[in-house]
Amino acid sequence: MNWPLAHFHPRLIDSLKHYSRLRFFKDLGAGVTVGVVALPLAMAFAIASGLPPSAGLWTAIIGGGLVSLLGGSSVQIGGPAGAFIVVVYSIIEHHGVANLLVSTVLAGLVLFAMGLLRLGSLVRFVPVSIIVGFTNGIAVLIALSQLKDLLGLQIQHMPAEFFAVLQALFSHLNSFNPWALALGLGSFLGLLFWSKLGGPNPAQTAKLRELLGDLPGFKGTANTLQRLPGPVVALFSLTALAWWFELPVDTIGSRFGSIPSGLPAFAWPDISWGSARNLVAPTLTLALLGAVESLLCARVADQMVDPHTDPSYHLKRHDPNQELMAQGVANFVTPFFGGMPVTGTIARTVTNLRAGATSPVSGVIHSLTLAVIVLLAAPLAMHIPLAVLSGILLSMAWNMGEWHAFVDQRAYSLHYKLLLLGTFVLTVVLDLTVAMEVGLGLSCLLFVRRMGALFEVRAKANPTAALGTTALGTSSDKPRLQQFDLYGALFFAAVHRIDELIEKVTPNTPFLLDAHQLINLDTSGIDALRQLNQSLIQQGGSLRIVRLQTQPMSLMHRSGLAQELAECSAELAPEVAAE
Repeated sequence: MNWPLAHFHPRLIDSLKHYSRLRFFKDLGAGVTVGVVALPLAMAFAIASGLPPSAGLWTAIIGGGLVSLLGGSSVQIGGPAGAFIVVVYSIIEHHGVANLLVSTVLAGLVLFAMGLLRLGSLVRFVPVSIIVGFTNGIAVLIALSQLKDLLGLQIQHMPAEFFAVLQALFSHLNSFNPWALALGLGSFLGLLFWSKLGGPNPAQTAKLRELLGDLPGFKGTANTLQRLPGPVVALFSLTALAWWFELPVDTIGSRFGSIPSGLPAFAWPDISWGSARNLVAPTLTLALLGAVESLLCARVADQMVDPHTDPSYHLKRHDPNQELMAQGVANFVTPFFGGMPVTGTIARTVTNLRAGATSPVSGVIHSLTLAVIVLLAAPLAMHIPLAVLSGILLSMAWNMGEWHAFVDQRAYSLHYKLLLLGTFVLTVVLDLTVAMEVGLGLSCLLFVRRMGALFEVRAKANPTAALGTTALGTSSDKPRLQQFDLYGALFFAAVHRIDELIEKVTPNTPFLLDAHQLINLDTSGIDALRQLNQSLIQQGGSLRIVRLQTQPMSLMHRSGLAQELAECSAELAPEVAAE
């Protein structure tokens, strides 16, 4: 069988056709904006994952640049993401930083292979309930991981397990730092207020502006400030406040030292077969999570583009296979420079789109902007309080979670509730790998159960047909015909319905199955029908199946069951039709 491979064709190639100066200046403004926004987030994600802040910065620079250069989306921004925090921290805790780099390289190969084999559309088969469950679970774990720096607790080593984290936090409450809490809450609450001031909800924004509109100069100030990225404002203002008053809080400099202002050195990860064998589960988790996150992000960006008003709509819709191949290259390359896993980032992609981005050029400019900031202003990052970064991550976790899903689930089925709550609890209590494995396995079982329950065997209300000796080769008593209609799919989860039919077999009774609404048949169904036919023959009866659809008819002929039956036709038996 020939499996058609995807063509490696970055969206940048098409976007540069008929590229204009106006589009460049739009991309320039958007790229600089997103580059500034990415600065605090990249450092915060790395620190929360157990890595130095430089790992997040160079991941955003190198990985983000590769995603924009090679990706299948015009506006996707790649880099470190909050969804990876829990997974990366767990891998470091159990396998070490060196094996994290190896696992990321291997995940890159898996992602590239998924794109090359055109598996980008398969990611959409993950149920929404599972995605919402582990997204909310990750948001809770991110918030939990930030309590240490938010409260200023002096914990030398934070464990990765949920209950161990709770124990560590409670056992070190005596080291609580009120200055750190003030900075962290100021960052978190300030970002919530900022998002309402110029957020995407027009009604919410209008109400807030109406309440504050009487303040002197508020309207003009609000219009100016809402153009500034909230995380950047929180980072610079609170860092300056802590530095000016010399607040006794942990900073990037006190914990990690200065951020190197030079280019990162190329280093070959220590790859061995022994370590690779133990990294199968982490690698698959990174690859699957990266694929889901990046393609969901690209779909969100697609939905924000209006096909009726945007002439470049066809260029802004993403190619999922090309996007996976670009993510694979980015994840393969960044570990050689000390980076962490790369994926599409929803917050930065939305910011890029709203800032007026028209092509992947904006993503490249975003990476160059970050590189310039790191090379020229890296020493200033030493003064950033960790509590401020915790507040930024808490705000991100709050916005990341779809908390309304816990209320809305009351309107959905028990299957949906079980998948959502089960994935959420397993993500929080155990880990994301187990949650995704159990969630996907459970969703398959529940789907099979539901499809099996949809199959029905209905008896005719007034079966009046009678068949003579010529048709069935029986006595001249014209036995009463039992007629049944088959509905749905007869497969391994539904064969018990045929077993119930076998129990209704009486001596010298022919069965007629009307299969015009039987949409699918598998080998287990063939075996059940064969057993029904044998039971009827033993009792002196016979089995006839009529009005078969194409797939069931084909399988019955290929399995030989059609030849075993007294008659297998796509039309009703003449005697029945006469009735």
